[in-house]
Amino acid sequence: MKQKAFKEQVFKLLFRAEFNTREELLEQLPLYFDAGDLTVSGEDRGKIEERLCAIMDRMPEIDAQVASRLKNWKPERIGKVELAVIRMTVYELQNSPGTPVGIVINDAVELAKKYGQDGAGQFVNGVLASFVPGDKEGQP
Repeated sequence: MKQKAFKEQVFKLLFRAEFNTREELLEQLPLYFDAGDLTVSGEDRGKIEERLCAIMDRMPEIDAQVASRLKNWKPERIGKVELAVIRMTVYELQNSPGTPVGIVINDAVELAKKYGQDGAGQFVNGVLASFVPGDKEGQP
């Protein structure tokens, strides 16, 4: 599975986490993968589930980091799509050091534009820019 497709599947499941408990979401995974509109190998499915669980494990920490970087914006005002994209990308920025930061952020902006409201791409880009090492706001 290509990296962009992988990220899109993780994003879609992470978005669902806003509306379900962790247990409910994990129970729904077989239905998600077996719905018929998605063909995912067993290996890719395992990687998607692993990344999803890793992000959910760190959500409180990631959310606190995001909240500390918002200027004139309250965390609870962030749209669910944008929040899922930001959480996924912050996790990737902090745990996949070999991937170029520009590519990681660009992929996030594309997802936000595809699934989010008008201006979602710009908002996500602005928040994620504060996580780039060497940024004036400090490092994560």
